[in-house]
Amino acid sequence: MPHYNKSMGSYEDNYLNKRPQSLCHMCGRCCRVVTTPKPYEELKRLQAEGDEGAKDFLKIFVPYPSIEAAREVDRELVDNVIEKMSEADDFDINKLTFYGCKYLLDDNTCPIYEERPALCRHCPSTPWAIVPPGCGFEAWLFLKREETKQKVRKAKEDYLELQLLKTKTRDLENLKKIESVENKIKHTIEIYKKYGSENW
Repeated sequence: MPHYNKSMGSYEDNYLNKRPQSLCHMCGRCCRVVTTPKPYEELKRLQAEGDEGAKDFLKIFVPYPSIEAAREVDRELVDNVIEKMSEADDFDINKLTFYGCKYLLDDNTCPIYEERPALCRHCPSTPWAIVPPGCGFEAWLFLKREETKQKVRKAKEDYLELQLLKTKTRDLENLKKIESVENKIKHTIEIYKKYGSENW
């Protein structure tokens, strides 16, 4: 039976702890104009329900009154985000809100840097994060996406091997083990489904 690496390691080990913070240009663009996958109304509802992530986000970021208002701050970044997000099947520009950090100073320094919440410490938060054009993290994020895709492809190969192994196994105990590993692989692929893992 093929060996399968459980969940491909933790998020912290695979991504956060390896993110080279020295790549940041300290340009402040990702603080001046940012968006989230969740619409503003949903964030407000989550905040009211006590969701810590939504509370932290809305404590730091203030919504722009319109997409055009955000474009006045950074047109290139806004258009880049819209272009990349429009590739998703469920993209609805009417639910898209841009925000700006209420703390960022004109010289791009952060007066709450030492006390900043996890959402700021973890930026860019995933290899699929949309960063400003020219961001120091661009190439590194591309490499991390490709590494993840390779791991998912390997998991799919393992899955096919398991399917073949199942046809040759009659032992119920072995079948249970195979199905357990299959479920882990399916879970891994599912985690990355929103990034297109079914096509990798």
